[in-house]
Amino acid sequence: MTPPNPTDHLIEALAVLEHEQWLYWSQAVAAEVPAETRQKWEQSWVDYNDLSEELKEADRVWARKVASLLREQILIQ
Repeated sequence: MTPPNPTDHLIEALAVLEHEQWLYWSQAVAAEVPAETRQKWEQSWVDYNDLSEELKEADRVWARKVASLLREQILIQ
């Protein structure tokens, strides 16, 4: 069995934060987007744990970018 990557917990926590940020933003601008877009978004206006694995992975992509940036900044200092 492969041991878990030490950053997995960080990536997941950042992904949750990314989803929360997106929820706040998307609901704030929902009245300004086409109805079709809003209807698509509304399906994702749920808790991170209730998202499909595909949507969770989209949040993880951004989380990995944040983690990478943090690593770079720490190494620079």
